[in-house]
Amino acid sequence: MIVVTTIEELKRTIRQYRREASEGRIGLVPTMGYLHEGHASLMRRARTECGYAVLSIFVNPLQFGPNEDYDQYPRDAKRDIELAEKNGIDLIFMPSVQEMYPSKPLTSVLVNQVTERLCGASRPGHFDGVGTVVSKLFHLVQPDRAYFGMKDAQQVAVIQRMVYDLNIPVEIVPCDTVREADGLAMSSRNVYLSPEARAQAVVLSQALASAEQWVKEPGITAQQLGERIRQAIAKAPLADIDYAEILEYPDLTVPPADADLSRYPNKLIVALAVKFGKTRLIDNRLLDSMEV
Repeated sequence: MIVVTTIEELKRTIRQYRREASEGRIGLVPTMGYLHEGHASLMRRARTECGYAVLSIFVNPLQFGPNEDYDQYPRDAKRDIELAEKNGIDLIFMPSVQEMYPSKPLTSVLVNQVTERLCGASRPGHFDGVGTVVSKLFHLVQPDRAYFGMKDAQQVAVIQRMVYDLNIPVEIVPCDTVREADGLAMSSRNVYLSPEARAQAVVLSQALASAEQWVKEPGITAQQLGERIRQAIAKAPLADIDYAEILEYPDLTVPPADADLSRYPNKLIVALAVKFGKTRLIDNRLLDSMEV
């Protein structure tokens, strides 16, 4: 496994692989580091499906707001490198902020509409930063496939739309959310949870599981389903709900107020963002009309 920290090293290594394996596919797993089993599952899939697996580790300042946790975001480069090697990564790209942004960028990638709700509403500018850095990574690595976890379902929708609109020649591969034994979605931010908050955070996956059953009830509307979900989460004393929404996926549009979700023809997503103390967790569940 090779670890590079500069764009020139990255491009040179990718060129060499392309020369030596002209038919081999390159798979990219973009991350912000502090890797866990969720990331490992993406790495293993990239390793299985592609001849060359690339991992990027970069805490992107453009996607953090002024009052967010960029400086405190957990980092452990040594552990990340060890985990990447165990899971079959061939090349790690681990640039500095100065390397990625040698001067203040005057260009950004903005995806409209898909970014207006959920995390886009509560974190203005966040997805501009995501689109910009992912676009840069796609141009630098030129992967055939890129792997993203569905825990960040809005991010997946944004990147898919960016790729579609800009004709970027990469296949986006959404991968299932990986969970702890008690159902909590794996996240680098879970380390911030106090023991009490960690115990209460399982209410998110429990509410989503209940939503899968509630949506089958004839006549249930998005407003009714959302209210039930919020009531279920509110049973956890530390839970502070940012949003709990039912939207069409991947466009993230609001279903008609009187629509019977049990017979709804389009795919839906139940998306949650909830704070436990200072730690903001997200989770979601896709509801396919063919399944309900």
